[in-house]
Amino acid sequence: MSDKNLVLASDGTSLKRSLARSLKRQKIRALLLIAPLLLFVLLTFIAPIADMLFRSVENSIVADTLPQTVKELASWDSDSGQLPSEAVYAALARDLKIAVKAKNHTKLGSRLNYQKTGTSSLFRQTGRKIKKLDFENTPSFKDAFEKMNKKWSDPAVWQTIQQFSNKYTDGYFLAAADLTRTSSGIEEVPEDQRIYYTLLLRTLSMSVTITFMCILLGYPVAFLLATLPLRSSNVLMILVLLPFWTSLLVRTSAWKVLLQNQGVINDFLVWIGIVADGNRLELINNVTGTVIAMTHILLPFMILPLFSVMKTIPPTYMRAAKSMGANDFTAFRRVYFPQSIPGIGAGSILVFILSIGYYITPEIVGGTKGVFISNRIAYHISSSLNWGLGAALGAILLVVVLALYWLYDKFVGIDNVKLG
Repeated sequence: MSDKNLVLASDGTSLKRSLARSLKRQKIRALLLIAPLLLFVLLTFIAPIADMLFRSVENSIVADTLPQTVKELASWDSDSGQLPSEAVYAALARDLKIAVKAKNHTKLGSRLNYQKTGTSSLFRQTGRKIKKLDFENTPSFKDAFEKMNKKWSDPAVWQTIQQFSNKYTDGYFLAAADLTRTSSGIEEVPEDQRIYYTLLLRTLSMSVTITFMCILLGYPVAFLLATLPLRSSNVLMILVLLPFWTSLLVRTSAWKVLLQNQGVINDFLVWIGIVADGNRLELINNVTGTVIAMTHILLPFMILPLFSVMKTIPPTYMRAAKSMGANDFTAFRRVYFPQSIPGIGAGSILVFILSIGYYITPEIVGGTKGVFISNRIAYHISSSLNWGLGAALGAILLVVVLALYWLYDKFVGIDNVKLG
């Protein structure tokens, strides 16, 4: 295009270039406006998840605490059944002397104790005695370690050190799947120690049950709220929202009082003669108590999306269906219900995801039979301090939720989910 046909802006520059510069400034301004939100999401959501995923495979404590021992153990044949060479024992003595000064030997023992019970006390005892060891006048470090603790003559201890000497490990994920790595390969743990697979299946099945119960109870309530006059529906909506104004701990504790053997529900059933006094229902410390309490707690999260969608359905549709000869049930089934399905989808996703990660309510009313896998994650994070296993369980739970979300999107379509 010639200069004569070039369209100029008011400042004499090319109009096209001026518009491009203006659009660029608008994009930068928009990015600066959302930058605080992006930073907040990065710090409070993305970073913790990334840290959790890293902790589930990170295993640098062995290599960092015993670098010389790990190097010497690399050439040891763990399947031979023989103990390592004298050079390995000498390297361990040097490494432990440094680790004791830095007070890292107890952390190392705690890490290896997850794999082999008794390793923690072994490193603590050896750490106290290694200070007295005369490195210059010790003829045999192997004999010296065996005098400190007879467990150093057990090849299984050395196999554990060698097995977890890499900086990254799949041991946490194997433990989360009730598996373990031995010298002969990956094997299942003893049957009486297999808990995580059962917990995961229980978590999924109970979450589905709770979601179904919330649909069953929440749909009629939402339908009533959407069809009643505004004044009446506002009063009922306050009752629906009332649990949000009460502490979760208080609500859960109230269910513990209601559901126990000598609680209000059992007393009422005995009083009206449905249940004999010696045959009171077991409603607490089991799956039943967890489902009842969590259904009550999560019910508003199902009612609100359903109500918001039902409010958008014009009542004239039902009247039109009836005017064409449909009865109440047919008009509801063929006209009203299909339009409310997006609300069911939104409420189901919300309730399911919330329930699968709940741990306070199952901890209080679930006992040993009604707890979720999230309770075990909380235990490893706060009590046993086995953060790697807790992170692996959390990562597995995250993958399961994402897989279920993908299946829902594939067969139902996330675009069909609406909040109003």
